Amino acid sequence: MSTNIERKQEEVKEKNVHQYIKQVLEMIEKEEITEAEANWISKETIQHFRDHVNPGFLDYRKTVTEGGLSAAVEWSDKDSCFKDVNGKEYIDCLGGFGIYNVGHRNEKVVKAVSDQLKRQALHSQDLLDPLRAMLAKILADITPGDLKYSFFTNSGTESVEAALKLAKMYSDRTTFISTTRAFHGKSLGALSGTAKGVFRKPFLPLIPGFRHVAFGDIDMMRKTFETCALVGEDVAAVLLEPIQGEGGIILPPEGYLQQVRELCDQYDALLIFDEVQTGMGRTGKMFASDLYQVVPDILCLAKAFGGGVMPAGAIVAKEKVFKSWFDNPFMHTTTFGGNPLACAAAIATIDVLLEENLPARAAEVGEYFLQGLKEAAEGHEDLVMEIRGQGLMIGIEFERDEIGWEVSKGMFERGILVAGTLVNSKTIRIEPPLTIKYDEVNTVIQTFKEVLQNIG
Repeated sequence: MSTNIERKQEEVKEKNVHQYIKQVLEMIEKEEITEAEANWISKETIQHFRDHVNPGFLDYRKTVTEGGLSAAVEWSDKDSCFKDVNGKEYIDCLGGFGIYNVGHRNEKVVKAVSDQLKRQALHSQDLLDPLRAMLAKILADITPGDLKYSFFTNSGTESVEAALKLAKMYSDRTTFISTTRAFHGKSLGALSGTAKGVFRKPFLPLIPGFRHVAFGDIDMMRKTFETCALVGEDVAAVLLEPIQGEGGIILPPEGYLQQVRELCDQYDALLIFDEVQTGMGRTGKMFASDLYQVVPDILCLAKAFGGGVMPAGAIVAKEKVFKSWFDNPFMHTTTFGGNPLACAAAIATIDVLLEENLPARAAEVGEYFLQGLKEAAEGHEDLVMEIRGQGLMIGIEFERDEIGWEVSKGMFERGILVAGTLVNSKTIRIEPPLTIKYDEVNTVIQTFKEVLQNIG
């Protein structure tokens, strides 16, 4: 008897699940939604974030949830903006933490992915897939110096993991130097290089051999190299962001990166540049390596690499380093890294960056943006500590965390999305698409000025 009841209960549950799936698929299919549908989407989203995703997100993202249900749920995007379910438009100055360099749903990138999807989505894993080879060739052509071989990933932390494993294969050394305020991802290897204690402590001990020195302090870096050599723990590699993103948009002191390169050469250590945020035109050059005229041994890419359409990442390395994987290419693999859709997106993204000269545009618009924000902050020295940046990678540091939160909230209420950084909560970032229009920049600057006036 109980078995029959349980079976009927399971049948009802399965029927309900299937009906819900149909409802969700119908919602995805719609180009326009009604007010009632928008309310349903908001209600379902918030309820299921609370019950099945993580209720912590509802508390953490207060700047987008305190304004009511409609403010919490995004629905569509295009160019430099996105809309919530009720059709309110926002200028995106967070840019998915630097994903949308070529804009939201760039037509060329979407077309390349769509065209590839019509033919083949994923590869067999056994035959040679053409787009991976072609993208690797393109990267060898556009990356600095003699970087030559590529390995493709799905994300930034995967790129860092691959770089660390490649460095370990290159030599028998196990010591890595990273820096304070660094953010390299949250998988165990990448987290070992990341600096923020709150992310690290629950997972200690992490990968052994990592040492952190102050970012920008070349003397401390040099002494660490010397000490490691003296005690027989020679450095395998230095892992650096050319400009620290999550740390608060921290620019390196003049000559610092060149001096780190010299130290690595002196001690026969590798230099790994984590350009997950700084790459793909963000800083005014295609890569920050070009900006500072330093060639790393391994370059890590992700975020904007997939054009804001596909998750995609890569490492690009010199032949002398990458050949460690020649004898056994299965030493480090990934099922989905370098899949045809991701490669199509990356190739189209590079095409847009080159054709529209977006790195140079980032430098030009970024300088205008930076100056405008500084002028808007005049007279508010009690609130704003510093406004700094390079290209369209800008940080606004406030006197207290609470001020940054108030500014983020005030700007969101006025239709502009910004957010703090994961390592330095006093700093909000400005990382819009490199395609952002000047009138949108002016709107952001004016809104920032008005919000500061209201707070002050």
